[in-house]
Amino acid sequence: MYYWDKVDEAQKFIEKISGGFSPKAAIMLGSGLGHGAEKIERPMTIPYEDIPYWPRSTAPGHEGKLLLGCLRGTPVAAMQGRVHFYEGYTMEEVTFPVRVLGQLGIKAFVATNASGAVNTDIRPGSIIAIEDHINFMGRNPLVGVNHDEWGTRFPDMTTAYDREFIAVLERVAAKENIPLRRGVYIAFSGPSFETPSEIRMARLLGADVVGMSTVPEVIVANHMGIRVLGISCAANYGAGITMQKLTHKDVLEAMAKAAAGVARLVEGFIEEARL
Repeated sequence: MYYWDKVDEAQKFIEKISGGFSPKAAIMLGSGLGHGAEKIERPMTIPYEDIPYWPRSTAPGHEGKLLLGCLRGTPVAAMQGRVHFYEGYTMEEVTFPVRVLGQLGIKAFVATNASGAVNTDIRPGSIIAIEDHINFMGRNPLVGVNHDEWGTRFPDMTTAYDREFIAVLERVAAKENIPLRRGVYIAFSGPSFETPSEIRMARLLGADVVGMSTVPEVIVANHMGIRVLGISCAANYGAGITMQKLTHKDVLEAMAKAAAGVARLVEGFIEEARL
C-alpha cells in the first residue's frame, strides 16, 4: 500500500465517524499544552489508536487524541499531542497527521511547541511567534517519491510561516496584554538535549529558540499549500546558558504555567483570522 493510500484511508475513517466534519484549521498542541483544547465546543474525541495508520504518541505530556469541534465559531481539528522523529518514527509517520488534515481540507495549521531559549534576551516563560526555522534534524520529510496531487516537487519556503498570520497574532497579543516576540526556531532530532557548544552554534546561526519538533510538519503543510502559524514557548534556557541541568519534567512544569497564555493567543487568532 502506498503512503497516500494510507492517508486516504485515515481521512475516510475520520469523515465517516464525524459525519463529514470539515475543519478549516488544525491546531497541534505540543508538550504540556494539551489542555489548550478545552474551549472547543462539543468536541468529538478520537483516540489516535482508533485512526488507521495514525502514529501513537509516546512522549510525556502528549495525550494522543484528536478533537473535532468549533472554536470561536470556526470548525477546527485539535491534536492533543504529536509524535516525534526521536521516538523512532519515520518522517512520513511524523507528518502523517498533517497529510490527513490537509486532505480533510484545512486552510491553516497552527503549531505550538515547547522550546529552549538560545537567545539570552529571551527569558523562560516567553512566548514567541516563529517567523522562520532552521532544519538541523538531518532529514527532510519530502525525501522520496513526490505525490503531485499534494504539491510540487520543490516547494518554496521563503514564507514558511505566514506573515499575515503573525500580524494577526501580534494584534491578539496586544489586545490580551500578553508579551509576544518574533524569533527563529531551530530543530534538532533529539532526544538528548543539546550540548552547550551546540547551543552556541545555534545562536551563531541566528536561532532564538531550540526544540525537537514542528519543522517536519511545517514543511509538509507548506508542501500542501496550507498556511502556517507557529507559536513557541521557551520553557528554559538552552544548555550552558546557566549551570542548571535540563529535564523534561522541568519543561512540562514550565509549560503548565504558560499554557493559559498560549491558549488565549490561539483562541484569539482563530477568531481574528476569519478562516
